[in-house]
Amino acid sequence: MRTFGIALLLVILILAGGTAQGQNMSEASSSIPSSVVNDVAKARLATAKYAMDVEQAKADGYMIITQMIPNMGYHFLNPNISGFDVTKPPILVYVRNGSAWQLVAIEWVYPSKPAKAPLPGARYGAFGAACHYKDGSFVEAKAEASCAKTNAKTGSEFNFWHGPLTTFHVWAWYPNPAGLFASFNPLLTPFNKQ
Repeated sequence: MRTFGIALLLVILILAGGTAQGQNMSEASSSIPSSVVNDVAKARLATAKYAMDVEQAKADGYMIITQMIPNMGYHFLNPNISGFDVTKPPILVYVRNGSAWQLVAIEWVYPSKPAKAPLPGARYGAFGAACHYKDGSFVEAKAEASCAKTNAKTGSEFNFWHGPLTTFHVWAWYPNPAGLFASFNPLLTPFNKQ
């Protein structure tokens, strides 16, 4: 829990006056449009109740769809949310330290790269076609017909399949020296074995 408190304090300090690279806020924010800074603030306010409370996220309809993806996190999807609204992300990305969970990023997925960026400066990642299971495990598969009813490694029941996706992360809750919209965050390495 102490690690999460320190991480949250680091985020607050970064937003208050500096960055992980030692830049002052005016230098750091000059590369991020003020509209994006405002949208990230709105996203943080809207998701604050989930910041340290994965159980609240689950109660509000988010379900685990991946185990820990190194330098990215555990992904929780709310299948009832669609489209782009910065205050209603369909995916919450967490890291875990023992039994404590911390929200680090929010995410949107698309069947292909959007014609218009959801936020100025958006960068995209990719996630291949996969069968997802109820424990958050997944297996790459080109078609739903290839999905087993249970995951052979974990025994978990099949949940859903999706085709190839374009991903859009916003590191709203954890600093990322790779950038606000990067797919991976090197600062999450200590959480990879949790």
